[in-house]
Amino acid sequence: MSWVSLLLTAWSSRPPCLLLLVMVGRDVGLRVGLEGVQTSMCSRTGSPMEESNLGQDGDIVLGGLFTLHYQPPDLDVDFVKPPHFNPCTGLQIEPLMSMYAMEFALEEINSNPSLLPGVRLSHRILDSCGRHPWALLGAFSLISYLASCPCLSDRQQYPNFFRTIPSDINQAKVMARLAIRFNWTWIGAVLSDNDYGRLAIQVFEEEIRESGVCVAFSEILSRETIEEDAIRVANTIQHSTARVILIFTWYTDVAELFLQLAKINVTDRQFLASEAWSTASDLLHNVALTKVASGVLGVAIRSAGIPGFENFLRRLHPSDRPDDFFLREFWEKEFGCSLSMTQSKVTPLSMSDSSTKTNISTASHANRSPLAASIPLCSGRETLEGVKKRFTDTSHLRAAYNAYLAVYAAAHGLHSLLSCPDEGSGPTDNSSTCSSPYNITPKELLEHLNKVNFTTPHGERFFFEGADIPAVYDLVNWKSTPDGSLGMFTIGRLVGSDLHLNESAIQWSTGSTQVPISVCSESCPPGTRKAIKKGEPVCCFDCIPCTDGEVSNESGSHQCRRCPIEFWSNLGHTACIPRKVDFLSFNETMGIVLTTAAVSGAVVTAAVFVVFLHYRHTPVVRANNSELSFLLLLSLKLCFLCALVFIGRPSVWSCRLQQAAFGISFVLCVSCLQVKTIVVLAAFRSARPGAGGLMKWFGTGQQRGSVCFYTCIQVIICTIWLSLSPPVPYRDLGFQGSKVNLECAMSSVGFAVVLGYIGFLACLCLLLAFLARKLPDNFNEAKFITFSMLIFCAVWVAFVPAYISSPGKYSVAVEIFAILASSYGLLLCIFAPKCFIILLRPERNTKKHLMGR
Repeated sequence: MSWVSLLLTAWSSRPPCLLLLVMVGRDVGLRVGLEGVQTSMCSRTGSPMEESNLGQDGDIVLGGLFTLHYQPPDLDVDFVKPPHFNPCTGLQIEPLMSMYAMEFALEEINSNPSLLPGVRLSHRILDSCGRHPWALLGAFSLISYLASCPCLSDRQQYPNFFRTIPSDINQAKVMARLAIRFNWTWIGAVLSDNDYGRLAIQVFEEEIRESGVCVAFSEILSRETIEEDAIRVANTIQHSTARVILIFTWYTDVAELFLQLAKINVTDRQFLASEAWSTASDLLHNVALTKVASGVLGVAIRSAGIPGFENFLRRLHPSDRPDDFFLREFWEKEFGCSLSMTQSKVTPLSMSDSSTKTNISTASHANRSPLAASIPLCSGRETLEGVKKRFTDTSHLRAAYNAYLAVYAAAHGLHSLLSCPDEGSGPTDNSSTCSSPYNITPKELLEHLNKVNFTTPHGERFFFEGADIPAVYDLVNWKSTPDGSLGMFTIGRLVGSDLHLNESAIQWSTGSTQVPISVCSESCPPGTRKAIKKGEPVCCFDCIPCTDGEVSNESGSHQCRRCPIEFWSNLGHTACIPRKVDFLSFNETMGIVLTTAAVSGAVVTAAVFVVFLHYRHTPVVRANNSELSFLLLLSLKLCFLCALVFIGRPSVWSCRLQQAAFGISFVLCVSCLQVKTIVVLAAFRSARPGAGGLMKWFGTGQQRGSVCFYTCIQVIICTIWLSLSPPVPYRDLGFQGSKVNLECAMSSVGFAVVLGYIGFLACLCLLLAFLARKLPDNFNEAKFITFSMLIFCAVWVAFVPAYISSPGKYSVAVEIFAILASSYGLLLCIFAPKCFIILLRPERNTKKHLMGR
């Protein structure tokens, strides 16, 4: 008989990973050792584990180490004498099912003629009783079905380690994906004080680093001070704004934490469970924790069924297995009776001594212990057939299925190692040599385990990727059932990197299907951006509205996006809309006011023209060349009307007509005034003795010619300007606003020449009028021309800076205002006094009155 030492190990805590001894971060572990116990040079002290074992003989022995009891005995160690151990208590159902899954797998393999023909596998089962040192007594080189520490994937440190459970890295990544998927950006973490917790949170934080998820707090639960730690962590959870709590620790620690949360009535937190407690029935069925644990969303070892395993369990009976004291303990606890078979003496079944036997003797009823005496004897008719208990429920096997796979992996590795190549098959390498089951070396078995690739009895493909298998997890949800208890339901599965999740089937901690919110700051709505608070995590921020011209059309935007130049932000800063074309229109208030003023000026001018035409033979009208007066009124009317050309949507023709009409109209107007002033000066100079009759040199023809000459110069200027660089409609996009200014873009040189020529004539007219202001006449028109030209010059001097500094349509409004103001100034100063006399003081409209003092 040869020892391959397939160690199915189990313990009740998650110790750190240590070199060589490989105390791994998992609560229950199954390992296949590659070294025979005969080669061990270590001596070890005795322990109840050596007295709590179960075994069979065979050609190759697979050793299984399980935490069949979860209450570890007291240990008195003074390092002077061997430690004293008390008996273990508290039989656990799941490890017991895993143990029988190992036996069931061995039965299937031994009855399979195509797998390890001629070789009988047997087993040795030992109970680690939750003590870490005992779990290492025979485990120096391992393989495992529940050791999930990421460190064990390192083939440099653990070259002969294999496992049938994914590394904890995978479940930490699943947790991160769930947090990102449900937009939980503010998550609390509760961890065990070992590598299991520390490595898990490290991987979790790496996965969420670029996704905007933050860890609100990270609390530690230590086994040695669990009650004090649970109180502290419960208070932290109560006062934290995080509504989603991630827990990576052992289920007994979670039970204590939930108990403390129940005491302070914290029942609205959403818990994310690691696989260490996501399927813990002790928590699930604890009525006192129902309100706290409701809605738990967890990652679980994938579930599967083992065909025939349920029948195997139901057929178990102590009478058929007199040496199975684990079954006897379960039987007495399950049926509440005492078996007549008791263990009088157990000789330690050392893995280095395969010939050791277990002696079972029958004790009389009188020799039973006082405790057993209080329990009735079993009738022998008790059976597991028809019993609906967790022990016989094989519909969702998890740890037991991993143990089942581990046995098959070892069997296929041994099969490959022990298979002889066919004769005449050609040259073979060293790995194809025929080995004996009594002479197996670790190196040979390791080579064949690395290449294991087979299909399980129910059709699943199995192979190793280094030390691991491809990651497969179930996603489970603890839901309230109609009877008020909690039930565990599978709501998704992770296969490799593919996450399949039925979100509508999830019942959250709130009791509804509405995903809970766990954020430090509410997501910024569209139209705003995040502004990180100083000294706070990136998940804590303020929402700042986007500035004008910028938008954010998604929730949680980190920055606002500037709109294209022809677009502008809408009122809510959520979208860019085309900028509205803006110009001085007839419909807006300013356009209406200016239009009214221009039309009114034209109407008043026309009315004055009618008055002068009607009274054209009176002295007031004839006093200073009535022809020039009529021409001046006509030019003023054109000045008023040209203001209307500036109002409305700019077009090619309106842009060209605006400045030309303005320039020519005002030159015509100022020319008339200048000629009138010259006529006044010439008339009074002619009246002086020796003047020689100046008026004959400046008669009507000369007056008309002068007006025409001055006006033609402006016409020539405008013609050259419009020919070389005419004004055109232009969309001014430089102004950052919701509107695009549509205006006439014109050459500043041409406009300056036109305006400069008008200014030159106005200044010349003002100078002449100023010289004639004190001429001896009762109705000296030069005084009125002086006043009018002062107003005219003042308006246009003020126009230049106002025009330059006004944006968009307001520059057009400034120019219209200057046109109207100067036109009204001329109209009122020149013609108002005359109309007053004509209409209201007709007695003064005589030649005698005009010539008198």
